[in-house]
Amino acid sequence: MIAIIDYGMGNLRSVEKAFLKLGADACITSDPKVILTSNGIVLPGVGAFKDCMASLDRLDLLELIKKEILKGKPYLGICLGLQILFSESEEFGFCKGMDIFKGRVQKFKFTDSLKNQPDGIALKIPHMGWNTVSIINKPPIFAEIPDNSYFYFVHSYYVSPEDQDIIAGKTDYGIDFTSMVWRDNIFAVQFHPEKSQQMGLKLLESFKKICESA
Repeated sequence: MIAIIDYGMGNLRSVEKAFLKLGADACITSDPKVILTSNGIVLPGVGAFKDCMASLDRLDLLELIKKEILKGKPYLGICLGLQILFSESEEFGFCKGMDIFKGRVQKFKFTDSLKNQPDGIALKIPHMGWNTVSIINKPPIFAEIPDNSYFYFVHSYYVSPEDQDIIAGKTDYGIDFTSMVWRDNIFAVQFHPEKSQQMGLKLLESFKKICESA
């Protein structure tokens, strides 16, 4: 069973519906017992980094999820679920993250030279819409996905990992930012697979298979 973490934020129902469409045994939960007995954890998220960390802590889920990840349980972080894996965020002031990966979450800050694109269209924040993911180190969740496939993004902040070896994919939006990380059982993406049609379903299907074999 795949536990989709309910901490009061995020588009949980659309993630659950995508997994159910694939025939996965998945449920939305904030019950520690369900999370402990699950085969995999999915943490989707939209909203503020600090609010997410506070909600997980209030529900006594923060340390539990971290321990399960470090024990080797498959984990898929989506959007904010990627960002909270890192040491800290600068969103609305400094806030500590899970610190599983060293690095900082920072805001897009475009200079005039970056804003003035060749097509004359200024880049906007948030980065919203379809964009490609260039594969740097292909993770198992991208087994059926070609390089430079399109995925749907909605975000104003991006991760800057200290360890370059965990970078699995990058995306160009004025700068080349890290849009996917991978290490062992940890998979996390800045984009929204549940909103990314066929390629997103392929990613979720691959994660489902990883959980089933865990």
